[in-house]
Amino acid sequence: MLIDYDLPLWRPPSEADSFILQATLGCSFNHCSFCSMYRTKAFAIRPLEAVQTDIQTVAQAYPGTRRVFLADGDALAAPTDYLLILLGNLRAAFPRLERVSSYALPANLLKKSVEELARLRQAGLTLLYYGIETGSADLLKRITKGATPEAMITGLTKAKQAGLKISATVILGLGGQTHWQEHIDATADLVNQVELDYLSTLQLILDPAIYQEFHRKFCEPFQEQDDHALLAEQVRLIERLNPPTPLTFRSNHASNALALAGELPRDRERLLAQLALAQAGQVRLRPEWLRGY
Repeated sequence: MLIDYDLPLWRPPSEADSFILQATLGCSFNHCSFCSMYRTKAFAIRPLEAVQTDIQTVAQAYPGTRRVFLADGDALAAPTDYLLILLGNLRAAFPRLERVSSYALPANLLKKSVEELARLRQAGLTLLYYGIETGSADLLKRITKGATPEAMITGLTKAKQAGLKISATVILGLGGQTHWQEHIDATADLVNQVELDYLSTLQLILDPAIYQEFHRKFCEPFQEQDDHALLAEQVRLIERLNPPTPLTFRSNHASNALALAGELPRDRERLLAQLALAQAGQVRLRPEWLRGY
């Protein structure tokens, strides 16, 4: 390993071939009851000199690097000037650089102005990974997401105004057996109000380390959905999605029971037909032991 990473290290599945650059450590919010990714870390913005050293180390070994992902979970929390210097360093170090991406928390997009986000876009930040999780105001409180549907719509709209691409995720099963229809309907309603480039579904998988916390914060008995019910959630979501601009839809994350891929609204009927075959038992689902985050 060229770089001495501060572990654990996480990245989106589509960044498997990217240079992972830790601009920050951990997550500045770190209270989502369904997420255990950064519970062992305190949030920190790494010294710029240390980040620059990592860039030069990788540039010497892999000068043809085309993609960079800014880790950890909250790089966009760093000051705009810091990020502009970092992005300039990346452009100088990697002449063939095509894409720089980062996770984005709801608070990140609210705190930065459209002008700041546009400057970051012009400097080379092109794609943000954004966890919507659910569009239900009630469920957002129960999972301690630290955001409201209105705040997410505001932030996502700002990002699009700045010219950034958005890859958003929602989590099937997050409403349990009691609130699943509310979860799906409100999520579709939120997505239908914003311009997204990509939308992916994950399925709820609770780390044993936070299992009790999730159930306690949910404030009522939570009964998890089985595969049949999760397929029904996926059907209901795809039926109700009517995005203002076409988007790429995927459920190919390893947590999903059924992998789907298509463009919405164009491929709606094909995706629903695949789901119908799965519900009828004619398509094999991913075994539970192969699922995970």
